[in-house]
Amino acid sequence: MSGSYDECAGADDTMDSFWEVGNYKRAVKRFDDGHRLCNDLMGCLQERAKIEKSYGDQLTAWSKRWRQLIEKGPQYGSVERAWLAVMTEAEKVSELHQDVKNNLVNEDVEKVKNWQKEAYHKQMIGGFKEAKEAEEGFKKAQKPWAKKLKEMEAAKKSYHMACKEEKLAAAREANGKTEASVTVDQQKKLHEKVDKCKQDVQKAKEKYEKSLEELNKCTPQYMECMEQVFDQCQQHEVKRLTFLKEALLDIKRHLNLTENASYATIYRELERTILGANTQEDLKWFSNNHGPEMPMNWPAFEEYNPDQASAPPKKKKPDGAPPTPSTDHVAPPGDRSSVSSYEKNQGFSTEWSDDEQPTANSGNENGGNGNSFEDDVSTTGKSVRVRALYDYEGQEQDELTFKAGDELTKTEDEDEQGWCRGRLDSGQEGLYPANYVEPI
Repeated sequence: MSGSYDECAGADDTMDSFWEVGNYKRAVKRFDDGHRLCNDLMGCLQERAKIEKSYGDQLTAWSKRWRQLIEKGPQYGSVERAWLAVMTEAEKVSELHQDVKNNLVNEDVEKVKNWQKEAYHKQMIGGFKEAKEAEEGFKKAQKPWAKKLKEMEAAKKSYHMACKEEKLAAAREANGKTEASVTVDQQKKLHEKVDKCKQDVQKAKEKYEKSLEELNKCTPQYMECMEQVFDQCQQHEVKRLTFLKEALLDIKRHLNLTENASYATIYRELERTILGANTQEDLKWFSNNHGPEMPMNWPAFEEYNPDQASAPPKKKKPDGAPPTPSTDHVAPPGDRSSVSSYEKNQGFSTEWSDDEQPTANSGNENGGNGNSFEDDVSTTGKSVRVRALYDYEGQEQDELTFKAGDELTKTEDEDEQGWCRGRLDSGQEGLYPANYVEPI
């Protein structure tokens, strides 16, 4: 088994060995490869930095949008604060991912770029100084041996040709002995040719053996010089691989947010805020502000006073400010119990989909099928044309905007908060203050 293994190993070594003439170029190529790999690593980090930035930007946009919806929605008290803490978590995590992006670009990429500049020196005529020095070193070490190798190959070729001629001469001599047409004199010449070929073979063999001996004598020196140059290449490669390992560890440190003390703090604060939600305190707050615990001016007998009569809504002021509707009809901020943040944003499905794109006004309680205005008309019959008395600028996404004199269709009667639902001629549907319009 060992004998066959050695034979196979020897065959593999001689097929494409480093020691063959010119095969040192693979070692030289590592300088070009090393420089290119630095560029590849920088490109890799820059792409990851873009991903980190994009993720951070999306977290910030998501947090901003939902913070506004939660603050304007019907949720209240400590549970609202706990919900908003999730938005705060997103904002802080976004900052950490922006830091990751900055570290990758400003530290890691710059570190690789500076090392590359120090390790590889470009030449004016192309290539790198380090590769040229290695190329010249290998050529110098290989030149004497390559010359002897060439001489040996020529001697071997001459020897093999002499052996071939000897075999041909011997064959002709043997044929001459069996053929009657060959004279004695001719047989003698054939025999002399064989003898001469044998002498040529011997001389060629001696020359071949001598050239091979000389080649073998200079082989140790050749191997020593080649190994010296190769070791220099290895030392440069050791520096590159060591640097690359250190750089990757730095990259890992920047990417691994679990090693960042701020990251753990974010979730400790989030948990503390959520655990701090107090159901009884929230219920008490709602009772005090919107329930039986609210103060009440119970009806009492009042004498007639003409100065206290209800005044019509204020008209548009000279300074351009919008008219103020009567306080009896304006719902206080955050108290639209009839319109929740979910209803105002039905375009956001509760089912996850990678392809989902939010579409404003794309849904309703019927699952988004049909026109809600048409449903109102068919089921309630309350469609009434009205004309705007004043300009109104919608303050929320679910409110209409119109100018004094504009006509629209009222689709729902005034609720207890003083709001009507209607539809503009443009097709937009939403809420508006009831005292800003009059029937046509």
